[in-house]
Amino acid sequence: MKRFIANKNGIALVTALIMTLISLTIVMSVMYMISQNISTTGMNKRYRSALEASYGGTDILMKELVPKILDGTLNAATYSAIDLTVDPCLQEKLNNSTASWSSACSQIPEAKNSPDIKFKLQAAGGQPYNVYAKIIDTVVEGNTDMSGLQLEGGGVGEQNPVVKPKHLPFMYRLEIQAEKASNELVPQSNRTGIEKANISVLYAW
Repeated sequence: MKRFIANKNGIALVTALIMTLISLTIVMSVMYMISQNISTTGMNKRYRSALEASYGGTDILMKELVPKILDGTLNAATYSAIDLTVDPCLQEKLNNSTASWSSACSQIPEAKNSPDIKFKLQAAGGQPYNVYAKIIDTVVEGNTDMSGLQLEGGGVGEQNPVVKPKHLPFMYRLEIQAEKASNELVPQSNRTGIEKANISVLYAW
């Protein structure tokens, strides 16, 4: 003998609850994807800003500061607006091969660990960036004129009997790090999401 359930009024309610649960799951998934996309976009934007600060810091260091360091005319007080700090080892690293550096000069490949030079770059409408730079290797010891004077040269029609040696530039490996100045306030144990960028540079002088 077969028995049939005569009252089926609860089936519609169960079906509605299941459909509601599925709909909520879809909505929550979409919201999660949107929030993750916004978070990733923000992180990429912050990283790009720090990366541009690294590039700008490299240009300032090698095109503005290093020539003055080499000819002995750099006055840190002139750059008080960027809080310039220069380690004495930088002069030694610029003029000598890596093997000739004194033991006090750091070769650790981390720019923020005993940097050769540190300064601050202002950001438009935001907090400034600290830039740390360090020469970790003089790859090639060249014959570049380190006096800071312009290399000899002349016009097309110039006749100069002096024989000039072929220019062999010094080549340096640098580590550059730029990060938000406010990162210094972040505890060391919670620095996974801080805004910074590191680049390695091979520079010929």
